[in-house]
Amino acid sequence: MDTLTARQREILELIRRSVAERGYPPTRAEICESLGFRSPNAAESHLRALARKGAIEMRRGASRGIRLTDAFAPEPSPTAEEPEAAGLPVVGRVAAGSPLLAEESIERHCQVDAALFSPPADYLLRVRGESMRDAGILDGDLLAVRRDTEARDGQIVVARLHDEVTVKFLERRQGLLRLIPAHPDYPVIEVAADGQDVVLEGIGVGVLRSPLDPRGPEGKPASD
Repeated sequence: MDTLTARQREILELIRRSVAERGYPPTRAEICESLGFRSPNAAESHLRALARKGAIEMRRGASRGIRLTDAFAPEPSPTAEEPEAAGLPVVGRVAAGSPLLAEESIERHCQVDAALFSPPADYLLRVRGESMRDAGILDGDLLAVRRDTEARDGQIVVARLHDEVTVKFLERRQGLLRLIPAHPDYPVIEVAADGQDVVLEGIGVGVLRSPLDPRGPEGKPASD
């Protein structure tokens, strides 16, 4: 970090903190609000400088299209190995505004090796509803998820939409992000690609059929 200016270090630490605490980076507007910039252009200028210096990567057309490079990613906490040793966390009901992996969202840990999936999974998300039925993802299944804020067209994604978590296919078209169900009775969801209405939380990398009753009190994480 010796090559970064004081302001660039501030922005980098803000990004690192957001990723560590919320699981995704801040928007330009959030950077401006946190650091007192008058214009998003000021934040954009510093972000471009950070990208040139190899601290971050930027993706056009996404309000949270910022990714920390490996050298600048947050260090794992001393307790980060405990859940891994116990297996993959199973995320159940997700409180509005809370990170997916918040302690109160984790039902239990499942004795499944993350390396069974490619890329390796970070957690299992309990699915609610039938909107992905024709993709073989049923009500109560556990979707293996790799945490990522980027995804390719056609991938199954976990998206946070107005504080609701949903599982859908992703498609980009004419400045829109389209979240597409795999069931004819459910509508396609369209949001502006450069807006703040949707946050990609991860990509689906596999499915486990859960023996637990999905209609139980803890089984409502991902909505239709």
